[in-house]
Parts: sequence; structure tokens; C-alpha cells
Amino acid sequence: MVVKQLSVFIENKAGAVANIAKLLGSNNINIRSLQIADSTDFGILRLIVDDGAKALDLVKNEGYTAKLTDVISVVVPDKPNGLNELLQLLADNNIEIDYLYVFIGKNNLGAEAILKTSNIEKVEAILLNNYY
Repeated sequence: MVVKQLSVFIENKAGAVANIAKLLGSNNINIRSLQIADSTDFGILRLIVDDGAKALDLVKNEGYTAKLTDVISVVVPDKPNGLNELLQLLADNNIEIDYLYVFIGKNNLGAEAILKTSNIEKVEAILLNNYY
């Protein structure tokens, strides 16, 4: 399923992520997943939230550089080789993954994988026809 991911450029300093979490939480936006890609001084905070457009407006109004991006969300079976089944399907179809992060879902069906690729529509079709 295609979902919107909020990406926020933040300084790599104590409290930076807490500030974003507080901003979103105090405005009734639920963070469903979070991942940080960092460097020495700055990082990219990637979030799946329940209201991406509102979250984007909030962080931009606070002076952050941010954008919404389409990503794929897919449940990975909670079993040995579960993630590999997804990755092998994508590899077999020559899909390049820009990045991927996985977290345990609350539904006990498995983990949820968020992946970014340059061909969202193709990946969605592959998953619908071969994975679900």
C-alpha cells in the first residue's frame, strides 16, 4: 500500500527529535513509525504519521525543511526468511530499493516494512499480484 512519509531535515543535537515529536503530538498527530538517517551534523528524520499534510505544514511553520514522499508499506511475515521473501521478489523483478526500514507492527501479523523506490506503481503491482 502506498503511504505518505514525512521527511524532516534536522540538526544532529540533543532534543531535536523530541522537539518534532512534541510538536506533532501536541497537535494530535500520531507517529506510526520513525527512522533517522544521520551524518555528523544533520540528519533526515523519516516518519509515517496519521495526517501527513497537517504534519508537513506544522514542521514547515516551525522553520524546518521538510517534504512528503510516497513510499510502500507492506507487512512482512514474522518468520525466518520472511523479509527475504519480499526482497527476493523485488530483486527478481529488477526493483532497486532506495532505502528500507522495518518495525514491529501492533497487529501481530508480522513486521511492517517501509520502502522507497523510484517506481512505486510497479512495486505496488508486483506486490498485489505476487505477495499478498
